[in-house]
Amino acid sequence: MANKKKGSLSINSENIFPIIKKWLYSDHDIFVREVVSNACDAVTKLRKLALIGEYEEAEDTKYRIDVIASPKDKTLTFIDNGIGMTADEVNEYINQIAFSGASDFLEKYKDKATDDQIIGHFGLGFYSTFMVADKVTINTLSYKEDAEPVFWECDGGTDYTMSKGDRDVHGTEITLYLNEDSYEFANEYRVKEVLEKYCSFMPEEIFFTNADEAKEEKTDVVDSTASEVKEGEETTDAETTEEPKEKPINDTHPLWTKHPNDCTEEEYKEFYRKTFLDFKEPLFWIHLNMDYPFNLKGILYFPKLNTEYDTLEGKIKLYNNQVFIADNIKEVIPEFLLLLKGVIDCPDLPLNVSRSALQNDGFVKKISDYITKKVADKLSGMCKTDRENYEKYWDDLSPFIKFGCLKDDKFEDKMKDFILYKNIDGKYLTLSDYLEAGKEKYENTVFYTDNEQTQSQYINMFREQGIDAVVLDHNIDNPFITHQEAKHEGVHFARIDSDITNTFKEEVSEDELKETTEKLSETFKKALDNDKLEVKVEKLKNASISSMITLPEETRRMQDMMKIYAMGGMDPNLFGGDSLTLVLNANNNLVQYILNNPDGDKTNMVCEQLYDLALLAHAPLKPEAMTKFVARSNEILGLITQ
Repeated sequence: MANKKKGSLSINSENIFPIIKKWLYSDHDIFVREVVSNACDAVTKLRKLALIGEYEEAEDTKYRIDVIASPKDKTLTFIDNGIGMTADEVNEYINQIAFSGASDFLEKYKDKATDDQIIGHFGLGFYSTFMVADKVTINTLSYKEDAEPVFWECDGGTDYTMSKGDRDVHGTEITLYLNEDSYEFANEYRVKEVLEKYCSFMPEEIFFTNADEAKEEKTDVVDSTASEVKEGEETTDAETTEEPKEKPINDTHPLWTKHPNDCTEEEYKEFYRKTFLDFKEPLFWIHLNMDYPFNLKGILYFPKLNTEYDTLEGKIKLYNNQVFIADNIKEVIPEFLLLLKGVIDCPDLPLNVSRSALQNDGFVKKISDYITKKVADKLSGMCKTDRENYEKYWDDLSPFIKFGCLKDDKFEDKMKDFILYKNIDGKYLTLSDYLEAGKEKYENTVFYTDNEQTQSQYINMFREQGIDAVVLDHNIDNPFITHQEAKHEGVHFARIDSDITNTFKEEVSEDELKETTEKLSETFKKALDNDKLEVKVEKLKNASISSMITLPEETRRMQDMMKIYAMGGMDPNLFGGDSLTLVLNANNNLVQYILNNPDGDKTNMVCEQLYDLALLAHAPLKPEAMTKFVARSNEILGLITQ
């Protein structure tokens, strides 16, 4: 190129350039991904041309991408030794905004280059540099024989200059002269952070250099060597120029690109630790490897989940040809799978211009459905062939699977026969197993406990009568059991303290207990100063049980839902507070004492104690009530020594 050329960028839409500079990308650091992606494209293109015989590369060719920061000069430079550009190509790909060089290349070589590893599909990525730079220069030399180097410069307006460059090796060098608001991107640690975020797995080796430190080190080496050379001695080039071996900042062959048969257990765990900085071992993982009808690879890890549903959070990183796109893209990853950790790489994703969101089309839905199917297949297969481990993992898997069933009908259809329930003896059963075992004692009723500690009295009653119950103590269980009741007609879930079933009672007529109920009700209401207290008297088979609290299942569920959603700041205990029922056992000695001594000196104290004991087995006492309970307990113990 003999003469300098000036011109205006060809922009199809009026005033689009300022929009590109400021609003094209929501994250300003994304320019690093765009420029490095373009550099990867340039190298990949040249590799392909060599592969199909369109270019003869030197035997010692080592392709690479260099990122060089200069805090002193406030510049950031990207260099590749890829395909490069001619003046005509610069004019076509750079000066005409929104023309996609990658698309053009693929179209030209579509019959010869079948493996699409070209990243850039938009033609706008380069211009993301103007979000952070006042001026950008390109120094490029095409691989083509007799090509002339080209130098391009633009200060962020629509005007540019082109002239003959000085590059003598094929490839492209892009320098960003950072604006005042973006000096951070000349800082070594900031640049490395962004490179790690977007470029950790790009398919070509990437090297980082701090230009200022490199100059200082080179000067120090020269000065040191000069001072050590004695008069009359010579030093070899090897002695003065030896440098430490460079190490790329990225892994060009990440684990997900390999075949599952070629990956070891330790490699999977190491990749998990390194990628997610999680040093708790994952439970297990799924390696996705699909070529048809779309290309998708990835690894999904099942982490050991936290016990509280609202603290569950995973991270699934989405890649496009090893280029990081974003975390947790819900169009691709079903919502319930976002509890997992993993990577998904799909070159076929229909990305939008900023690559940070997806076009909402049927193809994306197919990808989402495929991932859901693979996860369900893995879990159901484990239950069928490795039940022991499936049960071992169940407590951690349970919230995830239940959330999936609530959110995704297809997932539930595949998993419905593989949902387990842990019973009060620690054994794992399916719903059908549980119902079949108890069809004579509790037909179509699933008894459960959500707190084995506070409800231990009820659990013991169930054990004594040979009635099983399951443990449902996670926050997600409340909506899940309602969902299960809707799915299984006639099946009802009831917490073990929701009512006293006939199994626990002696057979007596209502009339027989009517008078006793009236007397005890009057005494307890007076002692507790609670006219609204509901009292029910039963003759329980276990005489050691004095009192219990029951709460209708529907009322309790409403209270739990209010706790979860904290509706209007209302105290959830206020709703349905009057629905508590105090159940007294007429076969118990303490209850008989109250019945026979309604006006006794100790009657009020015993009534209060029995009521608090019943509450404690139902839920924790409030601080003031607990203080009184402890003082009263000490007083009762003191009576023994009198």
